[in-house]
Amino acid sequence: MFRAASLVVLAVTVSVLTGCATTAKDDGAQPPPVRLPPRHAGFDYQIGGAYPPPSGVRVVSRDRSDSPAPGLYNICYVNAFQAQPAERASWPRDLLLRDQHGKVVMDKDWHEALLDIGTPAKRKRVARRVDGWIDDCARKGFDAVEPDNYDSYTRSDGLLSASDAIAFIALLSRHAHDRHLAIAQKNTSELAGRRHRAGLDFAVAEECGQYDECGVYAKAFGDRVVDIEYTSDGLRKALAGWGKRLSIVRRDRDVTTPGASGYVRAVR
Repeated sequence: MFRAASLVVLAVTVSVLTGCATTAKDDGAQPPPVRLPPRHAGFDYQIGGAYPPPSGVRVVSRDRSDSPAPGLYNICYVNAFQAQPAERASWPRDLLLRDQHGKVVMDKDWHEALLDIGTPAKRKRVARRVDGWIDDCARKGFDAVEPDNYDSYTRSDGLLSASDAIAFIALLSRHAHDRHLAIAQKNTSELAGRRHRAGLDFAVAEECGQYDECGVYAKAFGDRVVDIEYTSDGLRKALAGWGKRLSIVRRDRDVTTPGASGYVRAVR
């Protein structure tokens, strides 16, 4: 059942000429427009550590602990739906999602605890902390924010729903727009058709070429999509179908920095 997000309707109007979006709230107030990423632009994914962007890069995504790259369109990565291992102990115990036995529900791939966004009250409490990170992104001069793990409800053993995820990210969207930041949908292709209700402006997709999902994001976001592939086959497929429309890069799965043994970056 759709809860908190139904209280606020966020409509996004994209200007093709200016590359900006204005967000209209149901009270008629319109905050200043946010700047959207350029379409089909050189892109680099640096959430594992910042380094000088390669030649031709116009859009870069970096962790919230780093600073934006001068002169580029900068996306600020925040882990909004899960607690990273080093930060888990700093979260209130009741904001970590627990199963019927009181055990914390984990994303086993990344050893991250899921955050409990299952009620309006808890969503607001989690959002207050994430909003602080969004504020830091804005103060540093980022153009947009990328809240990761929108799809964490699919790993919740049925304890969270898609409606919970949409209601929560709608809170983050409103705050990001108030701070003049665009906000990305991270993965979760099954919810791309509900982007307006969630208040989302563009997409950051992982392996949409590999899994034949690029078209879903392209349709929902008018080609304002940045895609990260992690295999040569995925890059080939993404470029074959979408290389003239989307921003595409191949990175190593650990998104390491140049000089690291596993570092990979390719655009062809």
